[in-house]
Amino acid sequence: MIKRLAHLCFRTNRFREMTEFYRDTLSLQQKFELRLPDGTIFGRYFCLGDTSFLELFDHEGATKMWGSSGPITPPDGRWGYQHFCLQTERLAELCDALRAKGWPVTAITMGMDNSRQAWIKDPDGNDIELMEYTETSLQLANSND
Repeated sequence: MIKRLAHLCFRTNRFREMTEFYRDTLSLQQKFELRLPDGTIFGRYFCLGDTSFLELFDHEGATKMWGSSGPITPPDGRWGYQHFCLQTERLAELCDALRAKGWPVTAITMGMDNSRQAWIKDPDGNDIELMEYTETSLQLANSND
């Protein structure tokens, strides 16, 4: 049911510099951006090959979008690594299988990127996103606007 690493997520208070590093220094192609209702860019996806990505969020923008209890709020106030995401097939079946093994899993929701997602934690408390792409997932769109 798990296919591959879907993305690594970083949260930063140096969004411009991080964007320039990954886009200009490492020459990663930007796939898409996420915007606040006012149009401000607060998230960017960079291609790492196939359907794997680096997800970069501006801390201030992410807090405006999701508040202090959003899906990428650092539990200890740290910057940088936030979570990793596994691309899955049959997400509901995987969640049921994990629950049958006694592992807590969140409800499946639809993300801003039009992908279905659920969340678990490993034994050390690291967040793991389980993601199933849909026909309208931004990760699979042909344009890189």
